[in-house]
Amino acid sequence: MSSNAFVKRRVDAPDGFYAVEAAGLAWLAEVPGGAAVVRVLDMSPDSLTVERIEEKPPTLGGAVAFGRGLARMHAAGASAYGVPPGSWPGNGFIGPLPLAHRACASFGEFFGELRMRPFVRSLRDTGTIDDNEVAVLDRVGDRLGRGVIGGPDEPPSRLHGDLWNGNVLWSDDGAVLIDPAAHGGHRESDLAMLALFGLPYLEPLLAAYHEVHPLAEGWRKRVGLHQLYPLLVHAVLFGRGYAHRALTIAATYY
Repeated sequence: MSSNAFVKRRVDAPDGFYAVEAAGLAWLAEVPGGAAVVRVLDMSPDSLTVERIEEKPPTLGGAVAFGRGLARMHAAGASAYGVPPGSWPGNGFIGPLPLAHRACASFGEFFGELRMRPFVRSLRDTGTIDDNEVAVLDRVGDRLGRGVIGGPDEPPSRLHGDLWNGNVLWSDDGAVLIDPAAHGGHRESDLAMLALFGLPYLEPLLAAYHEVHPLAEGWRKRVGLHQLYPLLVHAVLFGRGYAHRALTIAATYY
């Protein structure tokens, strides 16, 4: 295998595990002037081969360019909240966990029903959270569905969907995105995930983003709301500590 290639392999990969990732990378990459996306070289049911990125330290200029590219990628849009990437016909994954795709009428319906409830139920079933804590998270989901919280209506965006700092690689040419869980969603979700685990030069990145695709008023007050989903995912994977963080945030939107 060429030194310019990086192979991801999982012998027990579920059906579509790498195919949906490849579809997501292609969907994100097709946006003119969008964020740079790692190039797929080969794909099979149990592996995905992508170009190897020679990593370099992040720079201010790279972060500013990334912010502008991310804004253009989001602005390319999606046909509805909750849809899968491109022509992919089915569900997807967030890390090793299954992730439902279906078109939803609103951000609130999508985020409450497809991004919160499945993981809340999983946490309840494993005893990670109790019934009272389930009720707190369910109430936030209900309020989202009714449009009480979530901010002004806006069209669905083309999201990376798993945009923590580990999925942003820095090269001589700037930031490159890897490992998406791409879907039609709310652009504040990608930005909130960047903030959740930290990204170098985040504030200049956000300023550059805002110049290209201005964010709706009050978006900073909704950062925690959008972070509930990745925190619930992490709670399923890594335990109670992340569930506690999610519940603390949820109480502010209760």
